[in-house]
Amino acid sequence: MLVGLNVYNTMVVFYPSFRSPIKKVGATGLIIFFLLSLSVSVLAEPKTLVFLGDSLTAGYGLPEELAYPALVQGFLQKDGLDWRVINAGISGDTTQGGLKRLNWILRTKPDLVFIALGGNDGLRGLKLEHTQANLEEIILRLKEEKVGVVLTGVLLPTNYGEPYQEQFKDLYATLAKKHGIPLLPFLLEGVAGLPELNQADGIHPNAAGQKVVAWHVYTFLRPILEGKGVK
Repeated sequence: MLVGLNVYNTMVVFYPSFRSPIKKVGATGLIIFFLLSLSVSVLAEPKTLVFLGDSLTAGYGLPEELAYPALVQGFLQKDGLDWRVINAGISGDTTQGGLKRLNWILRTKPDLVFIALGGNDGLRGLKLEHTQANLEEIILRLKEEKVGVVLTGVLLPTNYGEPYQEQFKDLYATLAKKHGIPLLPFLLEGVAGLPELNQADGIHPNAAGQKVVAWHVYTFLRPILEGKGVK
């Protein structure tokens, strides 16, 4: 009865017409009201999705609001999914660079990290075992911190030779299978190799290409963000 009475008294303070005159508010009631308000506030906090990537994620050559992470944020808001997107793409970054930035990523308290790294490793002809080891350490660190992980693959230009191309492609599938995480096979599906969707360098998507990438990523991520697949 004491708790019920104090909650009643607390309601009186915020709604004067509920009872008059008002003389005293119970301390217990105020505490309960505060805790209830705090609970609602915590529940209302959006989850955090971090895109950890290189220039493709950063939106090289474009304003940040036209990069695919920002467009994904727009899709989330339109569909009423309460997620906050952080674009952690840095032009020129490698898997080693991404690994070095991981402590900063973790300070954002992510719920899910979308790893889109490795393209610069491949373009520089770095050893595959180093790329794989760096990605694996990123995955393990995130899983250790109870953070959901999604990996996306990278395909290299044909002039890098078929054996290297295939081995590079396979390392993503190997890591995803080994660690039980979702794999988006190719980030630039439907964009790579199409001049009308890329900038003059033929590598980085233009504004139209970023829209295609964003939708490709979002349709893959949506079931995961709805709680149906985060590992």
